[in-house]
Amino acid sequence: MDLEGFAKRELREGEADDKIIAELCNRIVETKRDRITKEKAEEIANAVLEESKITLDFNDELITELKSNVRMGELGVGSRGAGDFYAHEKIGELIGATGAVVDSSSLSDSGVVRLPDGSKEKLIVVTVDGMHSRLSDFPFLAGFHVARAALRDVYVMGATPVALLSDIHVADDGDVAKIFDHIAGISAVSDAAGVPLVTGSTLRIGGDVVIGERMTGCVGAVGVADTVVTREGAKEGDVILMSEGAGGGTITTAALYYGEPEVVRETMNIKFLNACNMLIKEEMVKKVHLMTDVTNGGIRGDANEIAKVSHVKLVFHEDRIRDLVNKKVLAMLKRREIDYLGVSLDALLVICPAEVAEAVKAVVRSAGVRIEEIGSVVKGNGAEIVVDGESRDFSPKFRESAYTPIKKVVGESGQNFEMMKRKVDKAVEEAVRKKDKVKRILESS
Repeated sequence: MDLEGFAKRELREGEADDKIIAELCNRIVETKRDRITKEKAEEIANAVLEESKITLDFNDELITELKSNVRMGELGVGSRGAGDFYAHEKIGELIGATGAVVDSSSLSDSGVVRLPDGSKEKLIVVTVDGMHSRLSDFPFLAGFHVARAALRDVYVMGATPVALLSDIHVADDGDVAKIFDHIAGISAVSDAAGVPLVTGSTLRIGGDVVIGERMTGCVGAVGVADTVVTREGAKEGDVILMSEGAGGGTITTAALYYGEPEVVRETMNIKFLNACNMLIKEEMVKKVHLMTDVTNGGIRGDANEIAKVSHVKLVFHEDRIRDLVNKKVLAMLKRREIDYLGVSLDALLVICPAEVAEAVKAVVRSAGVRIEEIGSVVKGNGAEIVVDGESRDFSPKFRESAYTPIKKVVGESGQNFEMMKRKVDKAVEEAVRKKDKVKRILESS
């Protein structure tokens, strides 16, 4: 629970101090139980209220946070659908032109810069992935899958990963062992892939003002490359290849929260990493136009992101995709009525000229990984999928497929999206003005 957030909300609604303190005290004792006395809880509650009052409202635009009056959940941020994609587009607008070889405007998995000396021989590839929010109670699995995701994002740029870094935040009442369990999961992937975990940070979520046991964090990866491939590379006439996929953090979460833990083991492999490593080793990345992992809202989301930045149309065949999904995973998704096309499958997607497709498949298969042709790139825009001989629109939904009981209750659609976008646009404009103002201050100092 966010004690500070609760106190500030109550203050803004005009609640009396004694009632706020009493409720804070109850929440603290309820969470910490016999680890705290009622007297100590009251001291903390009073201190939280005092700090909340002091920081409630500052009359300084550089200090006061911006407001859009659109909530993260309402816009679907992090839910890998239309709302989430829109938020990420706006982040790119806010950052603006960077001078990087690849930045957030390309919607690629990683950013790319040249060495400071201007050398054109080596590119530095950087990425960061957040752990799955529902794996807080499963630290090892959270670490395993987020580390693998970070390495994937470097590999699909055509780069060789050289280092991993981690950031772990555990709330005040979380067991310290969560840290070690999480790092063990990261290290399992690190050791298997031969990429060292070299640094990191460990903090409490919200310090003293957030109670509970929740954990969150991320893993970053750094790679090097002579050349990179981006999501802007798909060309008319290309073919689309996909490797086998058993999912990662998303499928693991679905399996756990639907009570099918045996499916989790299907996700614990590094086939994707092995396939990419082989493509780099055999210099096939110089012959393909695009590589990506099927993650962002499933193949629906990835297809439309690629089509948008490449200015082409992607056509898929549903039966060919389905055949490459791990059988146990696919069976679970079918039992739970989860659309497999709208969740992260952690498969490798390669778009390349037709004349090199067989060579690409041969290299991937030499790593012990299945890969097949699942579609083509044609003139046009957007994406479509052929199901039982019938072409259908393949646009992403507002949110990814609902893959846990709670997500099914929340649903996959959004309301008043256009209105929310206008509010978000205004907040981004204000953020740009704030950034530019501080930039002028820094340049003049």
